This record gives sequence, C-alpha cells and structure tokens, in this order.
Amino acid sequence: MSRGSACLAAAVVGAALLTACTTVDAPPPPPSAGAGVADAAPPSVDPSVLPSVDRGGGAMRLADGLAPPTNRWFSGLVFGDAAQPVFPLPLAVGLTASGFAYGLPTVRADGSVLSGSYAPQVQMDLREPVTGVVVAYDAATVTVDLVAGDETVRGRLHLTRGSPVLTYTATTDQDLGLGVAFSAGAAGLPDDVVTAELDERTHALVGAGDLDVADALAGTSLALTAGQTVSWLVAPDPGEGPDGLAELVEATRDPVTGSEVHHETSPEEATTSVTYATVSGGPAVVVRWPHQQQTADAAESCARGTYATVRGTAEVCLTSTLSWRSPVREPAPGLDLSGLDDDERDALADQVRTDAAAVLGDVRPADTYFGGKALARDANLWTLAVELGLDGVAADLHESVAADLRTWAQPDGCVERPERCFTWEPTLRTVVGQATSFGSEEGNDHHFHYGYFLYAAGVAAADDPDLVRDLAPVLDLLAADVAAVSDVPVPDGPPMPGLRVLDVVMGHSWASGQAPFADGNNQESASEAVSAWHGLALWADARVGAGLDDGGLTEQARWMLALEAASARAYWTDFDTSDPATDGLEASVTSLVWDGKRERATWFSAEPSAALGIVVLPVTGVSGYLGEDPDRVRANLGEALGTDDLWEDRSTWDVMFGDQLLMYAAMLGPADAEAALEVARDLPDERIDDGSTRSWLLAWLRAHAG
Repeated sequence: MSRGSACLAAAVVGAALLTACTTVDAPPPPPSAGAGVADAAPPSVDPSVLPSVDRGGGAMRLADGLAPPTNRWFSGLVFGDAAQPVFPLPLAVGLTASGFAYGLPTVRADGSVLSGSYAPQVQMDLREPVTGVVVAYDAATVTVDLVAGDETVRGRLHLTRGSPVLTYTATTDQDLGLGVAFSAGAAGLPDDVVTAELDERTHALVGAGDLDVADALAGTSLALTAGQTVSWLVAPDPGEGPDGLAELVEATRDPVTGSEVHHETSPEEATTSVTYATVSGGPAVVVRWPHQQQTADAAESCARGTYATVRGTAEVCLTSTLSWRSPVREPAPGLDLSGLDDDERDALADQVRTDAAAVLGDVRPADTYFGGKALARDANLWTLAVELGLDGVAADLHESVAADLRTWAQPDGCVERPERCFTWEPTLRTVVGQATSFGSEEGNDHHFHYGYFLYAAGVAAADDPDLVRDLAPVLDLLAADVAAVSDVPVPDGPPMPGLRVLDVVMGHSWASGQAPFADGNNQESASEAVSAWHGLALWADARVGAGLDDGGLTEQARWMLALEAASARAYWTDFDTSDPATDGLEASVTSLVWDGKRERATWFSAEPSAALGIVVLPVTGVSGYLGEDPDRVRANLGEALGTDDLWEDRSTWDVMFGDQLLMYAAMLGPADAEAALEVARDLPDERIDDGSTRSWLLAWLRAHAG
C-alpha cells in the first residue's frame, strides 16, 4: 500500500530537511531516502548486470516504493509475521493489535548482561484492530501508519532515534485510549499539559500547536480530531538546565518531522552532524550518547538531565543539530617491516613460503563469508611476499587472488556455475552470494562478508588498473549494497537503501537483516564492521588510482571507518566501566550489542576467548584503534584468558582466536609483542584463524616488537 503527503519538500540527493506544513498541526512523514547524506553521488551501479534470484523475502509491512529497510534499528517493524518491539532510545516502543505502547526501559546488570528490555508503561488504544505500516524513514526518524481493516489510516506514529519523545498524529476523528490516567496541574508546567507519575518518573502528554490536551482529556480517553498531534515526553533525571522539565515540554510542542546527515573529514578527525527538522523550526529534544562526547556545543545545548541506558548514561540536549567528532583512521594495507633485521626477514620469508604453498594448494571456500576471508588472508600474504622481495611467491599469490576475484566478479557467473558468484535479490533489493552463509539471503552480515572482498580487491588491485576495471561492475555493487550514501534507483521496483547497515546516530552498523528479536537488532563483530569500511576505503583508493571517478566514496569510507571505530570502542571493547548505568556489570567486553541489551556472549561459542576474539578479528593495519587504552587491553585479555599474568603459561593462548588475541596483546607495547612472538612461533595450527596465517601473525608481532 502507498501513502503520500502533500506537504513534503523536495529531496536533495535523495533526502532533505522537510518544509513544515503551516496549515495543520500534524507533522508530515519524511521521504524515505537512506540516511539522507547530503552532497554526495557515489559511483553508479546497475544491479541488472546480475541474474535475479527471488529467495522469498516474505511479506513486508512497508509502503509501496520504499527501499526495504533491512539492517536497521527498526527492521523488526517491517519484517516477520508480527512486529517486534523497537528501541528509538531512550524509549522502547511496541505496536499492539489495536494501537501502540511505549516504556522507558529499566537498566539492570546481571553478571555479564546489561539489559534494558521493552516493558510497556503507557498503552494507546485505537479501539479497533490496526496494522502498523512503515511509510517513511530517514537517518533518525521513522513514520508508521496505523491502518484499519478497511485500509483507512487511523493515525500516524513518528519515532525519532535518540529522543525521549514519542509523537502521534490522528488522521481521523477519534477517542484515543491512554491506558493510564493523566491529569493537569503538575507544578511548573502549563495548564494545557497533562502528566502521569509512573515508576517515580513524570510522563508528560503535550499537544502540538494550540491543542489543549487537558481540555481534550476525559478520564483515560483523549479526544482528537483529524490532523491533531500529541507527543509523550518521559522526564529525565534532573540536570543543570535553567528551567527543568518545562523547557523540554515547550520544545516537545514542536514535533520532529525528519532528519538529515552531513559529514566531513580532515586528516585528524571526522565530523558527523545530524540535523532534526521540526514543524516550526525549533530545537529538538534529543540525547547525546557516550560515543558523541566530542560535541561542539554540548555546554550550551545539553546538561538538561540524563537517562540510564544500556549504552551508558545519555545526556539530554535541546538542539537542531547534534555534531560530534571521531578520530580518523587512515587506511593501511600491509605492514611496515622496515625494522626487521636480515635474520628476522629470512625467518619470516621462510614462513611466507610455507603459508603460500598451503593456500595456493587449496581451494578457497565458495560462500561469501569464508570465501571473502580467504581472499583477504591471501591478499595480506601477498603484501608480505612483496615486502620481503619474494618475487616468485608474490607473483603466484597475486595471480591466484586476482583470478578468484575475477571469478567472483563475473556478472553472469551464476548463470554458468552454482557458486562463487553473486545474484540480485529483487524483494529485499540486495546482492546475495549464490552460496549463502549465516543468513546472508535474509540480509544478515553483508558488510562483514563484502568488506573482505573490498579489502582483498583494494589491496590486490592498488597498482593494477586493469584489475580494478574488471572488478568494478560487481565490486561497486557490493559497496553500494552496504554503503551507498543515498538510495540507489533500480529499474522495476524500489531502490537499494542508502547506508543500508550504518546507524548514523549510534555510529555503528547492524548485522541482522530482518531483526526478528524482542531486543531489537544486534551486531556482534564490530571489528569486522570496521574492517568493512577499511576495505571500502582501500577499494575507493584503488578506483581513484585506476582513473575512475569515486563520487566522494574516498571521503565517505574514511568517515564511516572513523565513526564505526569510535563506537566499537565505546560499546564493545573500551566502554566506561565507571558509568553508573553499567553498575554491576561483570564484563570488560560486551561482544554482542543490541538496542535492548549488551552482553559478553557470541552466537557461536561459549569459550571466554571467543567474546574478545570476535571483536578483534581481522587484525589489519588499521586495527591500532583497539590498542589506544593499554590498561583496558590488559583487562580485556585477562578476562578472556582467565589470568592476570599473560605470559606465565604459554598454554594460556591455546584457545579459540589465540592468534588474534596475541596480536591484540602486541598493542600493549614492544615488551609484550616480544613475549607474544615467543608464544606465536609454537601456537598450534588450529589456533590460526582461517582469515589469517602464521606469517601475518609473526609479521604483525615483529613489527610491533620494534
């Protein structure tokens, strides 16, 4: 079904701030346009070069013409038999059979789990069955129509990512049931605002424009006419703001209508800005997250109170634009081996010859995850061979990697063979490897998988323009699938969504394509997400080196790399353990991050080392971001290995991801890198990850030992 609005402004590169309607109180839905990143035009792509294979994506609660929002924080609203709760945060929201509900999650620590699950506190009843249909979305807002059985839209729910405000517009005359009693007369608030005290927290119900909510309220029933808008604001813990809750209530009268993203990078930092449009142009009530602490105007705009969340303590701000800075991570193919002496180079060269013989004598996997990892592994091995002057070995490795990349990048490959090729999935508007893995046919983990391909191509084709041109039609599609800056028009249907996996507000990606979970979406291997944008940057550089127009991809990739690395530290490996919101959490690493919880756990193993290893791998030249707090590195390793003395017993490292953890330990400094070298030489072969080699392990450690 398709719903339109006569009040939408024109889009800029697929998304723009909205021009407010001045004749009604209702905020219009924003256009669906990916992340709404302005002033960018990525390389053009054509999915029709791939064979189309419909894998049965299932019914979607989504308006016609919109890009299917896989890998979003709100994907659970769209996919699956029934809508899942979603977490705009700090609120959690759920659709019901006859309306919607919200609650402010109570954050609790239980061992290695920090939970803040959905628990409805206020339920709104339309008094008839309705189905929620997503009709618009952008970087920070989602609009859901509540559709009755006769196809009439009864109301419109508007969610804003990172806001304690929930907005609803009646599209027919109605008496909306509130579920709990609200009343006027709260101290310090205007008479037309009603409140309820729930769990020792004030919930304010505010009308937009000149709507007097107190006058429209009769018991637990709110009389609304078509076009009228109300918003619920859950009060924060007290802050330092001059007017407290009253100031936030006044801002809530001016509902958010949409958002837009801008970014820019310098050699030192990347700046991200999310601008919130409101009906009347006033500031929005939003929160500042731990990864956004480098905020330009925090002193002026924030300090309006706080919320305890599973991400840590979030500070309330009144602002139209929230901007923050993240350290830039410059792409780094290969390793610097200039510090090795002749004996060390000879020993490493012997290992490279051994590993090259092994990988060249084997067949790489046929699925996109393990196949991509193997290509990235062998591209790294090639860089070592080049650096060590092993011309014959280097030539054989490059020929092998290039040949496999060309096989994967053959547009009609899936017409000729059953694997090592890509197809176009027309329902989800996504690219899928013919041999699937980890639910890739549902949109799962595409940035992990395709990041390895982009990395391998960016490394192997850096000085090979012919290889770049041969790979570009399909490699550009892989890049667009996970990172197109705005919606990509596709013939015969909706577009590919822009920034499919990146949650710009939270600064990190989401791995589940359809998020069929009550705790929202999730991402486990934040380090593989960082690796994906590292690969994107290297591929962008290779394209430029081959004389191809990158359309801003070079800068965009560095922005995404900076953003993801900062959030990986803020929520996975280096979060503030002294934050009161995490009080009681018995984990130094939370390896599985959801909107409704964070936990030290993995999807695949209960081994303690797995929880750290999965957020370290793959170790590449850009992985230094993980080692910027040596004390935390040591604490994380102690937790993963179950010891405070890392080097007392070499068998300590005979664990899953032992090689990755040794490389992580080398970030502690030269002495620890030397100790890691002693262990690494005898580490059992089965402890070398399939995305790495002993050569890479030893080279990394030797480079860090000095």
